Amino acid sequence: MKLFRVWAVILLIAVLTVGCANTEKSGSDAKEGKDTNNYEGLTVKLGVQGSGGLWGKAREEKWFEDEFGKLGVKVEWAEFQSGPPMTEAIASNHLDFAGLGNMPIIAAQAADIPFKVISQLLEGKNNVAIITPTSSALKTIDDLKGKKIAVAKGSNAYNFLYWGLDEAGIKDTDVEIIQLQPDEAQPAFESGGVDAWATWDPYITLNTLTGKAKVLTDGEQLGVLSPSFQIVRKEFAEKYPELVTLYLKVFEKTRLWEEQNLDEALNRYATERKVPVEVIKGTQVRSKIINIPVSDEIIAEQQKTADFQYEIGNIRKKINVSEVFDNQYVKEALK
Repeated sequence: MKLFRVWAVILLIAVLTVGCANTEKSGSDAKEGKDTNNYEGLTVKLGVQGSGGLWGKAREEKWFEDEFGKLGVKVEWAEFQSGPPMTEAIASNHLDFAGLGNMPIIAAQAADIPFKVISQLLEGKNNVAIITPTSSALKTIDDLKGKKIAVAKGSNAYNFLYWGLDEAGIKDTDVEIIQLQPDEAQPAFESGGVDAWATWDPYITLNTLTGKAKVLTDGEQLGVLSPSFQIVRKEFAEKYPELVTLYLKVFEKTRLWEEQNLDEALNRYATERKVPVEVIKGTQVRSKIINIPVSDEIIAEQQKTADFQYEIGNIRKKINVSEVFDNQYVKEALK
């Protein structure tokens, strides 16, 4: 009987020891590196504006699919015409990553949409402009009074238009602002349905270098920056920070392909757009893609824009834009 009790105690201790060891291993796996993350059934949703271009090359080569696929993660693409629909998709958890202009980001933050800005995509000096038909008699912003102006509501061009009108002392009630997405604005512009179009590249260059339009004013002339950024859905970033870094690594690979194979890239883009290569070269001057941490100076400019939009009533509350910027991912990706 004593021997039986001894063996029973030994067996109990052994069971408890194994149980504790297993529990510790499971907890350790959860804490230890991110390689142990469970990606089963995970699909990363990437948003792009339009088809083709730099993103078209990445999609054709399946660079994102290949790199994420190594971790068992699927990639899904979604096309948009402008930034505001992208932030709406992020708000409804239908999109994880997006590249878009400064104004949609401000509007999204003011609407309490949870996201993080993870890198700067465009410098923003002259990638936004107000254009008019080549034959138009309009010469300055002052001439816009009483005219019809097309613009995509909530876009970076929307912010630029209001800045321009304010600088000229023109109230928005002194003009007729017609809210149109690019595919609607282009035919309206060509047919004379509007007198001017506040837009961004490639639409500026595509219209000016094909003789359809002239620039009335742009960001460089007005001293207004319209940078673009890459953002990620906040919950996704908090749950999968390593995948945010991976996204930026693959994007940098794509950007470097264009930089190192510029002639091939320009010819590719020209074929896609059905325009001369010289036109595509013009878009590179106005809107060369970058992938860098966001500087304090750019954040300060973003704050100015947010304050201005609040003053004129386009956003309903004051915001501190620095709260959404997070450079840790791009710094890690660029190491």
